[in-house]
Amino acid sequence: MTVSSKRMTIYPAPEGAAGNSNYTVRVRQDQDEWRPLFCYNVKVDMHDVRNTSMVYFDCAGTVEVEVVKNDGEIRDVAIRPASAGIDGVVNGNRVTFTMDGPRKLSFEVNGDRFHNLHIFANPIEEGAPNPADSGVFVVQPGIHRTEQLQSLISTEVSVIYFESGMHVLEHPQLRIPSGVTVYVAGGAVVAGAFVCDRVQDVTIRGRGIVYMSDFEKTTYYRAVKIMFSKQVTIEGIIVVDPPHYTVFIGKSEHITIRNIKSFSTRGWSDGIDMMASSHVNVDDVFLRTSDDCIAIYGSRWDYQGDTRDVTVRNSVLWADVAHPMNVGGHGNHEKGDIVENILFENIDVLEHHEPQPYYWGCMSINCGDNNTVRNVTYRDIRIEQFELGQLIDIRVLFNPKYNPCPGFRVENIFFDNIAFNGTCDNPSVIAGFDESRIVKGVKFRNLRINARHILSPESGNIRIEEHAHDVTFT
Repeated sequence: MTVSSKRMTIYPAPEGAAGNSNYTVRVRQDQDEWRPLFCYNVKVDMHDVRNTSMVYFDCAGTVEVEVVKNDGEIRDVAIRPASAGIDGVVNGNRVTFTMDGPRKLSFEVNGDRFHNLHIFANPIEEGAPNPADSGVFVVQPGIHRTEQLQSLISTEVSVIYFESGMHVLEHPQLRIPSGVTVYVAGGAVVAGAFVCDRVQDVTIRGRGIVYMSDFEKTTYYRAVKIMFSKQVTIEGIIVVDPPHYTVFIGKSEHITIRNIKSFSTRGWSDGIDMMASSHVNVDDVFLRTSDDCIAIYGSRWDYQGDTRDVTVRNSVLWADVAHPMNVGGHGNHEKGDIVENILFENIDVLEHHEPQPYYWGCMSINCGDNNTVRNVTYRDIRIEQFELGQLIDIRVLFNPKYNPCPGFRVENIFFDNIAFNGTCDNPSVIAGFDESRIVKGVKFRNLRINARHILSPESGNIRIEEHAHDVTFT
């Protein structure tokens, strides 16, 4: 059962949930009794799929955490992101540490990032629907015929409430009508996906898990698919192993994504991808993905138009494959699209690993398809040591695998207060395509590599190639 106080909520794991016995985890506040957390099993990394652990709970205020490694010794421990400033106290195979409030952390023993423990301490949930209220359709654990669920959503239903327990949607994609909230309670695991198609005023929220490991890659299901819609909010849920993107946004506007956590292991299983969309706000997410964590494009497939006014803030990005942040690759090549007014702010990058050199870049603008990418700001970005790639890649390019023609222009790009702590021999690149397809106006302010203030391309291992103009450092 759910254990709750005013300052901490512990959710039960449903019978049959996939667990991982690598660690035993307990939490407490104010020297009160220790409360155990269930360790879920989550898979990571497409190149060599491995099992890691994940726990979650809600809290307000300081929390003491105890982690016991159940097999083998602990020589050292890292608790990341480093910006959290958390050090663990090691005593044999036991580590204790204190968090000052809600956090999204990776607990790594003996340098192992691939059998680590993910700790998600959510804020205390506010405004959760009451299953006893009128207008709330309660879905009890079990196997559900999706068509039957949809037929029971009358005009009087405002909330679809998945209770704690295991849920399986026989036809996995549940279409959500306008004006409805889908609530996945803490302790619920839903094997399925949610679709918002030509709707508005929809919310998908909760503290539970959307579990997709049992779906074949070729289904290309997304955990949440948003098409031709507006005023859609996704908040609080955890997504495990989607066959395709975690969240897909196509030709939609006024989309809010807050406090979601996601893991993926398949090809093209990006985190949040958006196409031909505007006014997208992403806040406080943790994405550990086997393709781009965040991808911002113009037109693609049935979704045609410019993309603008996108903000990604206060988040942790971990790309086991490809880019943490990727902008501009797709558009309407016949006319070109505008991708503009993009802000990445207060972000920790924990990994970037890409074997293909053409797809390197923690912060990447790969402008193709006659697109113009402009007014992109990276502010307060902290990048930790990554395995394989490069720090920055800004190019107007022609990629014959994806683009019928090169991009048109990249302009007005601002890197403000960027810190990289680590070693990367691969140079960053800023390059246009030809005399008419250029990069212009790239400004660096307070770029620091291993605490050294970078005031020239050479000192930062940055190559300024042909058709790139007005690149400055302060």
